[in-house]
Amino acid sequence: MPSCSGKSGGASIQLTNLDIGADDEQLLAEIVETILPHGGDTMGAKDLNLHLFVLKMVDDCHSKEDQQQFLAGISNIDKLSKEKLQKSFVEASTEERLQLLQTIDNANDLDKDIQKFYHITKSRTIQGFLNSKYVMTDLKQYELIPGRYNGYVRVS
Repeated sequence: MPSCSGKSGGASIQLTNLDIGADDEQLLAEIVETILPHGGDTMGAKDLNLHLFVLKMVDDCHSKEDQQQFLAGISNIDKLSKEKLQKSFVEASTEERLQLLQTIDNANDLDKDIQKFYHITKSRTIQGFLNSKYVMTDLKQYELIPGRYNGYVRVS
């Protein structure tokens, strides 16, 4: 019951080491959705709540230095968006968001905190998607070892 905790504007999950606000969480959700968008018959990152997975993994599994760079990067990425696109990341179109993230991914002269933030976010988003229940049960057809027997295979 987050509404009863007395804190307003905080993250929607309990975090030990990160101090993330609701605006930062929404920004992270949009970034993650840009990395893995909803596409027709496949679920997107927002549908799977991968931004919460990223936050929890950074909070639990990364070093203090990575956590500080993550927090600095998430606060600086919106500034970069306003500088490059003249609007915040959340207000930008999908094409503009994708273009900005590709710029971050390919540029070497940008702020190291932003690049570290993007690298962590991208890798944890992909990890969360590939290990999600949706992928493991709906997209990936699992067969028990040793697999099926096919007696009609010609041996040469």
